[in-house]
Amino acid sequence: MSKRILGRDLEVSSIGLGCMGMSHAYGRPSDKTEAKNLLAKAVDLGYTMFDTAEVYGTAENPHHNETLLGEILKPYRNQIKIATKGGLHFDENSTVVNKNLVPDSRPEVLKKSVEDSLQRLQMNHLDLYYIHRVDPTIPIEETAGVMKELIDQGKITHWGISEATEEIIRRAHKVCPLTAVQNRYSMMYRNYESLFPVLKELQIGFVAFSPLANGFLTCRYDEYSTFEKSTDYRSIMPQFSSAGIVENQKLIEWLKIIAAEKNATPAQISLAWMLAKNPFLVPIPGTRNLKRLTENIQAESIHLSVEEVTEIDDMLEHIPMSQVFGGSIVKK
Repeated sequence: MSKRILGRDLEVSSIGLGCMGMSHAYGRPSDKTEAKNLLAKAVDLGYTMFDTAEVYGTAENPHHNETLLGEILKPYRNQIKIATKGGLHFDENSTVVNKNLVPDSRPEVLKKSVEDSLQRLQMNHLDLYYIHRVDPTIPIEETAGVMKELIDQGKITHWGISEATEEIIRRAHKVCPLTAVQNRYSMMYRNYESLFPVLKELQIGFVAFSPLANGFLTCRYDEYSTFEKSTDYRSIMPQFSSAGIVENQKLIEWLKIIAAEKNATPAQISLAWMLAKNPFLVPIPGTRNLKRLTENIQAESIHLSVEEVTEIDDMLEHIPMSQVFGGSIVKK
């Protein structure tokens, strides 16, 4: 797989692997054998960027994902980069499947989170550490100062922010240069495209999570698709509802037509479009399916011209589509 540079010098595969679904939000967690087969195959295919977070887990095992990756990826440590996140926990008093998010970027919390993640991931330093959500009660300059301290100590080598705005990015970057901003981005959720000029100016990478709109853009779902209500976030996502399926029919048909013209799948077209948008953009689709793992990585071989990308952008402006899941509510 080809490589891309995030920030000044963090080299990663052009497509990364989002690992959340192995532990959280998409039904039952992966067992160790399933995860080991998938992650070993990912390394073999050329994935070098693996994305996790300290909160990806279950009620029984809140840090399942980091622990899982730490054990399975240890033999490949010199071949890969692992990104994780901290400064966030779930509102455990909530009874809904997608519990509210509670940011917490107090310096002592972040420092402990980094130490705990290092242990669970069995690493002596973290390649990329994100502030999982901006804490409105802590000045971002203070948070950036903590990141600088951790970098100086060698505990992390690069840092980033998830779901950040231009103002936050600029303020943070002045204190300690950011390597990446990780925000939701897909054909159905393009809210952050306005950040691209800023990121280019400041030489900051953009890591796109949910690049397939939580799997919807694979075009493999219909009104008969069902999801486990207590553990699968798709059960409450508007794009997967019966009404959403109807609203998105033209989008699905259009994607299938483009895919057929390129001898590709709809998912590959979605990822190829994204890769063509900017050289500093890296999507991190998640999957637990070996076939999908290969399918996603092959998207980088699909060439879309500037004119084709412009045509797709124009189509996305005008084609009807439903609302798309925008993430769990962040408590103020």
